Order: sequence, then C-alpha cells, then structure tokens
Amino acid sequence: MNNKIAKKRIGIDARFYGPLGKGLGRYVQEVVDNIINLQSESDLEFEYVIFLSPDNFNEFNTDKKNVKKILVSLRWYSWREQLFFPFVLKREKLDLIHFPHFNVPLLTPSPFVVTIHDLILTRFPSRRASILPASLYWLKQAAYRVVIKAAIKRARIIITVSEFTKQDIVKKFKADAKKIFVTYEGVADLEKKNKIENSSENRILDFYRINSPFILYVGNAYPHKNLETLLSVFKNLHNSYPNINLIMIGKDDYFYRRVKDKAKQLGLWDESSSRNCVFFPGFVPDADLAYFYKKALFYVFPSLYEGFGLPPLEAMAHSCPVVSSNQASLPEIIGDAAIYFNPYDQEEMLNKLKFLLMNEDYRLILIEKGKKIISKFSWLECARLTLNIYSRALNK
Repeated sequence: MNNKIAKKRIGIDARFYGPLGKGLGRYVQEVVDNIINLQSESDLEFEYVIFLSPDNFNEFNTDKKNVKKILVSLRWYSWREQLFFPFVLKREKLDLIHFPHFNVPLLTPSPFVVTIHDLILTRFPSRRASILPASLYWLKQAAYRVVIKAAIKRARIIITVSEFTKQDIVKKFKADAKKIFVTYEGVADLEKKNKIENSSENRILDFYRINSPFILYVGNAYPHKNLETLLSVFKNLHNSYPNINLIMIGKDDYFYRRVKDKAKQLGLWDESSSRNCVFFPGFVPDADLAYFYKKALFYVFPSLYEGFGLPPLEAMAHSCPVVSSNQASLPEIIGDAAIYFNPYDQEEMLNKLKFLLMNEDYRLILIEKGKKIISKFSWLECARLTLNIYSRALNK
C-alpha cells in the first residue's frame, strides 16, 4: 500500500522577478528565493511552479527538485493576460497560486493569495501617470478597479506590506480585515554579488560623471513621487549652497524624461552642459547603488503616497541619513530614524533639507537610529510569514 501523500502544488506569478519589476521586482525576487530556500530537500512540504516572463526566465535558476519554472509570454495588465493566463494556470493543476500584485485574472481557476502593496491607482488617478490617450486611460482605470475589487473579494487571503495599506484596503473596498495579513518587506544586501572596493570609488564617480557632495533620490519618477516639487525646492537650496548637487537614480523612461524637462526648465540640468547640478545616471546596478547611498550627504524621499517605502530603508542599511515625506505608511515604516516634512509645503521641505545639510552631528544621530530600524525588516522573515499564509490559505 502506498502511503505517500501528494505534495500541494503552489504557483507563484513571478513575471515581475528581478530589476525588471523595479520595487515590485525586488519583492517578488526576495520572496521567491527565500521561500524556495526555506525548506530542505528531506522535508519538502510543497511543490512550486514559478511563472516567469521572457525577460527574466533565465535570471531565475535553482537546483531544487520541488521547483518547476514555466515561461509565460503574457504582459501584465494586458487583455491577453486576463484571457489566456487562466488556461496556463489550469494546466498546472495548482492547489494555490500567489499573485504578488493586484493583476489577478478574473477567471483564475485556482484558489489564490494576492499581495496588494498600495492603492496608488485608486488614490491617485491622474492622466499624468500614463502615456495613454485620455479615453484609453480612463477605460484602463475602470478595468483596474474591476480587477482589484474582484481580487480582494475572491482571495482566500490578502497579503499587504503595512498596517496603513491594510486599513486603506478595508476603508476603500470594505474588505474583511480578518483575511488581510501584514508582512513587512525586508532590506536587501545590495553588495552581496559584487563587493565594492575603496579603490573603485573614484572609478564610479568618473563613470557616472558625478560631482560630490550630493543629495540622493533613488526610485521611479511616477507623479506621486513628487519629484518636480523636489526640483523646485532644490533650486532654492542650490541658490544658497551652490556646491551641493542632486542625484536622481532610476531607469530612464517617459516619466523621468518629464522630470528632466522640469530640471531643464529650472536651469538645473541640460544634457549638453558640463556644469549641471542635477544628475540623472539612469539605471544603476545594485553594487554601484550601494556606493551612492554610502557617499550621499543624505537621502530625500518626497513621495505623496507609499504602501511601504523601501528605498529609505535601503539608504539606512548603507549608513545614509534620511529626510522624508510624512505621508501614508512612511512614519509607520521609518519610525524615528528620519526627519519628516509635509510634501505639499515647499518651504517646510526646504527648511528640513537645509537643517540636515548644516547639521552633520544630527546626520550621525539619524544613521545610528537607522541601524536600529532596519533590524526589524528581514526578507527571510517575510518569506516565513508568507509560507505560513500559504498553509493557512490551503486549510481554509
């Protein structure tokens, strides 16, 4: 008689895996990698089916026997994803699937868990957040709302990344708070693949054509990030402190090009000039990014809305002081390890930047506070909690 119990098959939609998916990609990569490594070969509780896109299929590799990867050539947020992904899922006969973002196909055939990081699309519906024509933009907005509402209603469990976002989901969608679980994100070791040597510091500055000293922003340039306001404030700051530069790191796209237009309008940047005080290095590999955090006078985060806010924690992990917006989840996540400002008040933002610029002793205090804050955030713990949620969802 065969007493062997069939293992549960867990699918994870990892099409955002890696740098391709920006902050979401970091979440997917860390959760997938840590979950797979949590179970030893002798005690495999689940089998995993990892769905990847053509852009990251070769980035994910494992020798675990209980892991299978599937290529899915379906773009997220597309009608093809909604129509054809359910057939891919059904073929794999999954007991549960984890969608790490709200884009859950309406016809998903398996029980599922969904991670909702924030409600930016519903809280900040803006034509400036899209390159689509107006009619298509509002049609897509309506589709997003249908998809996210259905995902919240049908999910066995909703994972979110802060208490702020949990309450936001409850208020906005009248969701059952009992099925929403908070798993804080972690802080990645940006140098783990390529340790930076001291001798390489000048090479990095020369390569990116950056001048010190500088203030740093890392992240995308979507409208809610409030970067055009930051540029206006920095112009006033630079008038008083002409030796200070601003570095804005993020993959060059339509939204960053719009920020560059604003910088050019303010006389802070011009691609043909060698006397810029604002620099746009574009995409920066993690090892080099760690260097920027270490060398910056401080990191500035002017965002109007964040479900979690990972870049300030990454700054703290590399001994970089933080001055931040006081909106949404940021005080919950960053705690007392930052100076806060109202991002809608340019004068207040300017005063806080000046204060931190002129007070090295307080920057050192923030660095020490930051070390204590980041000890609370672990990708391994996030993965453990997520694994427990899978078990709970399967038993519901």
